[in-house]
Amino acid sequence: MKGERLFRILGLVDDDLIEEAASASSAAASKRRSASWRALGLAACLALVCGLGLFWFRGGGLAGIGFGGSAGNASSGDSGSAADDPLSTEGTAFMFYAGPVFPLTTLEEDAGLTAERALTWDFTPGTHADGTPRRRGATVADRYILTNPGPEAVTVTALYPFAGSFRELADLRPAVTVDGVETDAVLYAGAYAGGFQGVWQSVGQLDGSTLNLAPPGSWTDYKALLESGDYLAQALGDAPALDQPVTVYEFADFEAPHGEYDAATQAIEFTIDQEKTTVLTYGFNGGSWDPDTGWQRHSYFVPNGVRREPEKKVLAVLGEDIGDYTLTGYKNGGCNEGEEIEGVSCTVTRRETTLDAVLDELCRYFYEDYAGWQYGMADSTVEAVPYPLFRRAASELLTQYGVLSREATVDRYADGRLDDILSEALSQERVLYLSVPVTVPAGGSVDITFKLWKAPSFDYGCSGSENAGLQGYDLVTRLGSNLDFTRQTAAVANTEGVELVRQNLGFDLAAGVTAVELDPAEEHYYLEIRPAE
Repeated sequence: MKGERLFRILGLVDDDLIEEAASASSAAASKRRSASWRALGLAACLALVCGLGLFWFRGGGLAGIGFGGSAGNASSGDSGSAADDPLSTEGTAFMFYAGPVFPLTTLEEDAGLTAERALTWDFTPGTHADGTPRRRGATVADRYILTNPGPEAVTVTALYPFAGSFRELADLRPAVTVDGVETDAVLYAGAYAGGFQGVWQSVGQLDGSTLNLAPPGSWTDYKALLESGDYLAQALGDAPALDQPVTVYEFADFEAPHGEYDAATQAIEFTIDQEKTTVLTYGFNGGSWDPDTGWQRHSYFVPNGVRREPEKKVLAVLGEDIGDYTLTGYKNGGCNEGEEIEGVSCTVTRRETTLDAVLDELCRYFYEDYAGWQYGMADSTVEAVPYPLFRRAASELLTQYGVLSREATVDRYADGRLDDILSEALSQERVLYLSVPVTVPAGGSVDITFKLWKAPSFDYGCSGSENAGLQGYDLVTRLGSNLDFTRQTAAVANTEGVELVRQNLGFDLAAGVTAVELDPAEEHYYLEIRPAE
């Protein structure tokens, strides 16, 4: 048999699960040397960065320090200082990149409007949506004056892009005012903004796989993503159609001798024709397969009411059904021969439906019942993210990079685990858009302002980087925008508690220069500050 893999236990790994995985590892390794212990790898990563005062998960992986960063990120401890030049045209390549502040655009290509923009970073300390203090970031007020020089009123759909993830949306979503009146906006979401890369084998050396996330690491990554307009078109377009028929096997009514076996496991085995059958799973912890014969085994720790894992266990089959299968209980997740046990049982229900229906069912379970328990997802997160957007993001990830991809399935999702798809749809970096209808009267103007808390780019505190403690902020002047800007300015406010370290804007706090004109020919501006001791 070939290709065994114990899948990652999603989220922050419980000690109990680490012990369970470890108890199975020695036996499994002697049987198949190709095992990939993603759960244990994540635990090791947590140990590596245990000294962080602030630890962020981005896109389901570890951002920076060689885990899932793009080519624009520092990966070997060199954080890419700007040659100690405070007016360098290039900023620091931070280990974690928060994305730039984007300019406003409109859905209409040629609306006949002109625009002035005035952006202000306010460094007054703030609070999170739940009332706790914010450790990093600044309030950004991004103001636009849209002017209509024509003889007739013009109505446009203003689109304001901002970088972030669904999990952070409660904190990051901008507030919108039009002529000083707070205005509701419709939220749209683009697909995952990053890519994928291999596993680090040594410093600076990746294997050739696509197992790791590579979120955007610089403003140029966002430039490549947005400048063609295709990303926005996808965000505003229709969701993927998932009307394929599927056969669903759902597992329930679990029994196991938990008093004797803490990691009691149940496995289902069957043989398929891989050209005719695709298997998706949800709630399973491990899997083995033989690509030569089509044999597969999928296993899960039998729920005990304590362990952090979904009690919903689903196996969905696209194409030809799996046919006959066997269910076997094991002492632990190793599922090793000779370690079978009695007393492990469940009820299996088979039904036929569509992929869209089963994905909707699993998304709702994950979104409403499971994610808060497993990931500590606050109520504010669920309230902030419209369910249809989360559901759509999962569909996009499955069809763009998962086993339903028309191009090439990435290694990260090749196992068919819907758990990975759903959790990472919630946490991956993307560009989101607020849509606001605006009518500009003939010969008149409209003032539209977006106010948001902007997280900074930074280096991890335990990395040894000379830039640990710096906060980086990026601004792009025209990326993705079709507006005719006649003027753009930037300013800083309430800077008493910060030191300006590097920038290409021209602020000079000592001389009282806190507002500057932006050069329309300059695509990118950056500001790097350090909070006072």
